[in-house]
Amino acid sequence: MNTVQIEQKGPVKTIWMNRPEKRNALDADMLRQMTDALRARAAPEDRVVVIRGHGPVFCSGLDMKQRRESIGTGGASGIEVMLRAIELCPLPVVAVVQGDAIAGGNELALHCDLVIASDTARFGMSLAQVGLAPNWFLAKKLMEILGPVTTREMLLLGDPLPATRLYALGMIARCVPSDRLEAEASKIVDRMSANAPLSLKAMKATTVRQLEIRDTMPHADIDALVEATLKSQDAKEGMTARLEKRHAHFKGL
Repeated sequence: MNTVQIEQKGPVKTIWMNRPEKRNALDADMLRQMTDALRARAAPEDRVVVIRGHGPVFCSGLDMKQRRESIGTGGASGIEVMLRAIELCPLPVVAVVQGDAIAGGNELALHCDLVIASDTARFGMSLAQVGLAPNWFLAKKLMEILGPVTTREMLLLGDPLPATRLYALGMIARCVPSDRLEAEASKIVDRMSANAPLSLKAMKATTVRQLEIRDTMPHADIDALVEATLKSQDAKEGMTARLEKRHAHFKGL
């Protein structure tokens, strides 16, 4: 089974995460395939890229088993590369979120230019519950999209927030009943595809450039704190507990 499927319909390229039995958890191969698809040279007629997930869950984040095995080895870099490819994609990227978007799945959705979600979807960062922390690049995006109050709640509690709340706060573009999600997504994507392609590319480049200033802020001390969580005993315990479906016992070590 192909865990990433590419579908081209006219000016719209859809990237499907196709690992529903694993809640579309992102393994290294999926990250590489998605990055390649996002970096592929767009045809002149291309207008929009859409990212979706098969099954009831949009994306549960990084594959926990692989993540645990890569602790301290830079194993998270694959998702950073893929998320950066979303930002640098010259075409607008739309996330259609039918179900939960957690941790890396949450970052994946929020790195897209527009998010269209079902009102049953939830967005969350559960890293604190497994002994991890987002690095500068990932936390920066949360602050850009969610603002400081919601970012703190999402990170410090680790519990998912309903799409209805994010929509009410203006943090995602659309939130509709699940039985209207397909129609709403088609309406938005079709409308965008009808716009001038050079305008779309110029606007995408402009918005990305204006947000890049935060990349220049000093953050070596933050990187050190995050690296310490990655190498901690708590991180190993947290991810093992999550895989074993039990409560973690953290010791601050």
